[in-house]
Amino acid sequence: MKAAVRRQYGDQDSITIENFPNPIPKEDELLIRVKASTVNRTDCANLTGKPFIMKLMLGFSKPRKIILGTDFAGEVMQTGSRVKSFNPGDRVFGFFDMGLGSQAEQVCVKEDLVYSIPENIDFPLAAAALEGAHYAYSFIHYVTIQPGQTMLINGATGAIGSALVQFARMFDIHITATTNTKNIDLIKSLGADQIIDFTKEDFTQTTEKYDFVFDTVGKSTFGACKPILKENGIYISSELGPNSQNVLFALATKFSKNKKVIFPIPFSLKKTIPYMIDLLEKGKFKPVIDQNFTLGEISEAYKYVLSGQKTGNVIIHH
Repeated sequence: MKAAVRRQYGDQDSITIENFPNPIPKEDELLIRVKASTVNRTDCANLTGKPFIMKLMLGFSKPRKIILGTDFAGEVMQTGSRVKSFNPGDRVFGFFDMGLGSQAEQVCVKEDLVYSIPENIDFPLAAAALEGAHYAYSFIHYVTIQPGQTMLINGATGAIGSALVQFARMFDIHITATTNTKNIDLIKSLGADQIIDFTKEDFTQTTEKYDFVFDTVGKSTFGACKPILKENGIYISSELGPNSQNVLFALATKFSKNKKVIFPIPFSLKKTIPYMIDLLEKGKFKPVIDQNFTLGEISEAYKYVLSGQKTGNVIIHH
């Protein structure tokens, strides 16, 4: 089988397509023919080893797992002897942030990381429903949202942000979202009440005040957003922040009755993926897909995602 490989941390130029023997599933694994995957922000961190904490988890001097890929949507080819929930031919998908080796034609995945794709969802859409939405879930479920409150989502065009707008829309709140000019209509269609075009305006300079500021791209700071938070407002960022300050601020403000920081440690996949499946089945969540690439074009896909210009999800067709 063909697989996308990087043997050292680096950029898209460190990726090669190599041939490997077809994998053989262990007793608790499924062998899956991958139909689609994404190149997402987690994949880019696994490729580059940045931020530095990634190397502590993936391998300090070089990655322990050389095949890239954190998510997949595909078809079961074979099951291990202890697998009870799936059969050959089943349509399945899954995600694991430390890497699955799924940017390959085939992959073996433990049964507890595999979920059935809803009948009305195709493989690309299923793959796009995983990574960004997994992290978006944490933003919503670390806070208590009351009717009539106000929320600002910075980075609404990304995989996390575009999912978060749709999740937040299920609450009776006012949503302001930042986006670039070309995506204004898209983000409005997802449920934003008000748009700030970040190519023309700095959202931290607005005179509005919000109960929540959710930075899904990690490009702001608590200090910069503090003036636009209400007295008991909450700031959440998808990134650690300069010198890991968001973790420190989260600890320092944990019991504060005033403005505070929450660091959104991701919830278990056993909570997040069933949540996405339910919304997909009900038609309440439709992942945004930007560009499509083949496995052979994967270096180009990574280059595009690393540029920070993508909207929603970038799909790899296998």
